[in-house]
Amino acid sequence: MENNRKRVLIACDSSATLLGFRGKLIAELVKTNEVHVFTPKIYLTSVADQLKALQVTVHENTLNGSNVSIFSDLKYIFQLYKLIQTLKPEIFFPYTFKPVIYGTAIAKICKVNHITPMLTGLGYNFSPQGVKHGLVSHITRFLLKWSLLPSKRLSIIFQNPDDCKTLLRAGVINKQHHTFIVNGSGVDLSAYRYSRPKTRNISFLMISRLINAKGVKEFYEAAKLVQQKFPEIKFKLLGSYDENIDAIDQELYASIKSGKVVEYLGSVDDVRPYIKAASVLVLPSYYGEGVPRCMLEGMAMGRAIITCDSVGCRETINPSDVQPNGFLVPVKNISALASKMEYYIRHTKDILIYGLNGRKFARQKFDVNLINAAMLKIMHLN
Repeated sequence: MENNRKRVLIACDSSATLLGFRGKLIAELVKTNEVHVFTPKIYLTSVADQLKALQVTVHENTLNGSNVSIFSDLKYIFQLYKLIQTLKPEIFFPYTFKPVIYGTAIAKICKVNHITPMLTGLGYNFSPQGVKHGLVSHITRFLLKWSLLPSKRLSIIFQNPDDCKTLLRAGVINKQHHTFIVNGSGVDLSAYRYSRPKTRNISFLMISRLINAKGVKEFYEAAKLVQQKFPEIKFKLLGSYDENIDAIDQELYASIKSGKVVEYLGSVDDVRPYIKAASVLVLPSYYGEGVPRCMLEGMAMGRAIITCDSVGCRETINPSDVQPNGFLVPVKNISALASKMEYYIRHTKDILIYGLNGRKFARQKFDVNLINAAMLKIMHLN
């Protein structure tokens, strides 16, 4: 078995989500492989301790995945090139835009045997909402096409079929590419356990960074509409407000923080207690998701959901009429969003039924063990 051990290098743009999104995959990889992670600085001691316990070798950098900085990006490229040259990994697994774009190109130059970039959503770069960020989107598209030029050593992983089709239509990839689709990052059903949702004292929870394309304003405005009829209903928003090209404006942020319409919970390390306290999860996003993690976590814990009929989000709604688990609403349609919220308020039994159906759907399609088995196969590790 020792002779079959391979050196795997993972590159990401955020240490905060490394274990939440990839922890179970890393745990599988370390069983039979030598695993290294190239990540922005780890500030959470719990993350550093868990990686150490898993015997993962950590290499830190100063990348800021959300900001545009030529100097920072060049520094990152140089650091990653030196690391790959030194480690000589057999498998390179980058995910999110900057690690995918820069890392894939560098791994090709360094002749890494298996390069398996994962695109965890296309964000603004291939959507109509990306027009206002036109120059950045144009550069991103060009760099992505250049980085992903076909190679026998390259396998591209998508989290939904729409993203693959979008890149085909845009000419970024073609039929010569080896492409694979997995169902998001998956969810650990043993960690996100079912709990019975409250059908009295109903509350709606949104988990998201405070950026426009996640639908923060739509959630806030829909909450105002619902509270005109049902003033007792609670609305809660959990997520960080930080520097981002699409951060919500200060006026909306101030309104949210006032607590008059929505209770703002800020950023937390563990969302499970907040999901447990919620009746329904809401994500009116048109961001260009892979598959939104918060929806999978809510479904796993037995929560009915409302989300947008947009890329990635639509994957979380069971198309079966027999076992519905939630609703899709049109993008930016505040009245439709409010209407579906009102449906749950008027049909409280469906909060329970849809929640149970969501748990079943998560087990069938999004179980992290199913996702990881597919990932290991793509990486030539099983």
